Amino acid sequence: MASARIMEIFAHGQDVRDALGLPPAASPRLRHVAHLAVAARDYAFAQRRMDPPTEPFRVELTHKDETWTWGPADAAQRVHGAALDFALLATRRRHRQDCAVSAEGPDADAWLDVVQAYAGPPGPGREPGSAIR
Repeated sequence: MASARIMEIFAHGQDVRDALGLPPAASPRLRHVAHLAVAARDYAFAQRRMDPPTEPFRVELTHKDETWTWGPADAAQRVHGAALDFALLATRRRHRQDCAVSAEGPDADAWLDVVQAYAGPPGPGREPGSAIR
């Protein structure tokens, strides 16, 4: 439950930062946001009436000099990139094209289009190029 509250504070805090024209702020707490998104992988597909992938994913995110990982090291389906960008994508605060996050494998690629770190309907998301940096 604490991770969910951290995610909500990050997401809605980013809404305020965007309204004020301020860039996103990264912190180690982003690991909670990323963890929720990874744990909710199948849920994100189900919200869109898509069958979830059967293969495990490897997720590797960087934050400063750390790398956070989830999933088996030998997974064929992989996602990697900046933890801040992944958190912005997973909270639907940035469009995928505006994030330094990439995928290897068709299922991982599809996940980055539907990823979400919260319960409920996905909402419309953001338009490409709407990022404030």
